[in-house]
Amino acid sequence: MPPVDVVLTGVGVVCPIGIGRQEVWESLEAGRSGIRPLAQGGQLRLPVRIGGEVQDFDPKARALPRKNLKVMARDAQLGVAASILACQDARIESGGIDPERFGVILGADRMCSDMEHSEPPYRQCMVDGSFDFGRWGPEGLPVTFPLAFLRIVPNMIASHVSIVHDARGPNNTIHHAEVSGLLAVIEAARVIQRGMADVMLAGGASSLTTPYDWVRHCASGRLSSQNEPPEGVMRPFDAARSGEVRGEGAAMFLLESLPHALARGAPLCARLAGWGTAFECHPGRRLEGHALRRAIRQAMDHAGLDARDLGHVNAHGASTIADDAIEARAIGDVLDDVPVTAPRSYFGNLGAAAGAAELAATVLALGRGLVPATLNYERPDPACPLRVIAREPLAGTRPAALALNWTTIGQAAAVVFTGPE
Repeated sequence: MPPVDVVLTGVGVVCPIGIGRQEVWESLEAGRSGIRPLAQGGQLRLPVRIGGEVQDFDPKARALPRKNLKVMARDAQLGVAASILACQDARIESGGIDPERFGVILGADRMCSDMEHSEPPYRQCMVDGSFDFGRWGPEGLPVTFPLAFLRIVPNMIASHVSIVHDARGPNNTIHHAEVSGLLAVIEAARVIQRGMADVMLAGGASSLTTPYDWVRHCASGRLSSQNEPPEGVMRPFDAARSGEVRGEGAAMFLLESLPHALARGAPLCARLAGWGTAFECHPGRRLEGHALRRAIRQAMDHAGLDARDLGHVNAHGASTIADDAIEARAIGDVLDDVPVTAPRSYFGNLGAAAGAAELAATVLALGRGLVPATLNYERPDPACPLRVIAREPLAGTRPAALALNWTTIGQAAAVVFTGPE
């Protein structure tokens, strides 16, 4: 018996270029970047002062449960808001889904405490400008926010999402950096095909803009040292690329078995046609893209498609010199001259939310028949021999796309979506 088809019926996005599918699409179509000077950039006095922050986000105005906000980190607030938007987009009404057959799988990052909660106990332990460890027990702990730990456990995002939607089915959290979002979508589809659920919320949520995170990013060596102009710094596959930009956001998708979606008259956004995952071990040497090639081939074989059937590739597009060259060679070797776009050029690296937010761009593109251009691609790099969509959106492509993400540790994931028909 062939596996049941899995379709995507709702998209919810909260990211630096907009909140909700309409705002996000308008930014993509207009080529409008979400990378700006950080709100806290001047206060931190760090060399990198730009990033992709979500503007005008009020969790209370987004129907988040107010009594839970005190134990919800920024990552969780963004994730829950995106899940609400996805359910609204899928036209799910309260009580319209069997809660025992409704699950959540979500990609999450390491989560950091807010300064407002961390500063008081640490300040209690400072003596003449130095931290006195002997004061932590008697002085620091008594003023520590008692529920602080609940805010920073990665699986709390999926927990909050399930509570809000009364989703009592399978619930899991995936923690694989930028690959997390695609892996969550893949696993959610597998859960449905195994018959363990009819409906799954899947995606990723992350906020990489806390002061703790930003110090770590600046020390990583992966960020671009350029700050001006902010919207011109992320340059995937461009010869002048100089590093990545970090940010925050969330994207969630409602996945259903096709029979379930048809039975309730759900809007069909896209069909999940195939996927592939792989890992490349590289002890003591640099990655060569073997896992990328295998993941792409697996996804295409699973979907029963070849390169001629694809309208575009949604690339990882890290905007670093080495990573983009590795990815470009892998894509070119397997898919030849398929057009490539890199949505990350609009909002930067969103960590565990990256793949989900980028995938949202592809799903919206399939629905509109228009592929967004890659921002800031001005001078082709011979090391990245790709047909990059640049300057203006590409119309008239085939209604099938492959989304790709990978990590510098070696994980790779690829997902193929086609139009709903």
